[in-house]
Amino acid sequence: MEEKNNSVCFTGHRKIRKKDTLLEDNLYKNIEDLITKGFIYFYAGGAKGFDALASKTVIKLKEKYSYIQLILVLPFHNQFRKENDWSFDEIKEYEDLKKQALKVIHIQEEYSIGCYYRRNRRLVDLSSVCVCYEYKNHGGTAYTVEYAGRRGLKIVRIEGRGFGAKV
Repeated sequence: MEEKNNSVCFTGHRKIRKKDTLLEDNLYKNIEDLITKGFIYFYAGGAKGFDALASKTVIKLKEKYSYIQLILVLPFHNQFRKENDWSFDEIKEYEDLKKQALKVIHIQEEYSIGCYYRRNRRLVDLSSVCVCYEYKNHGGTAYTVEYAGRRGLKIVRIEGRGFGAKV
């Protein structure tokens, strides 16, 4: 298993707000900052939106820091089949990210109630830092950030208009 002390998880909303124009740049800067502090393993949950953006950013940074690794922790196989609003391009991106990840962990084979929460807890339990994009105080992202705080993880909040917190 990867070293928890060198590991980061991502959690965030599936919908990225249009007004968060600096989100991509701030995410890149924050992940690069974590890499320079010794973080190697980056866990993402495979959802569209922020998870996909974080995964793509890790892959992009891998060009500069070849030793970093993306690990996908998915709730079940082909989650886009359960979530009806995925576009063709989002499904293609999902499949491409799975190919580029060091490994893909499936929490279970098929969907069942609670599988997303089990996935989110696994992400947190594997990490010492949680990078989040959170603009609502309810739902899966809020639950995951709260769980990460209870587990003692450092929380890095990625804002769409400013740089995140320092670790």
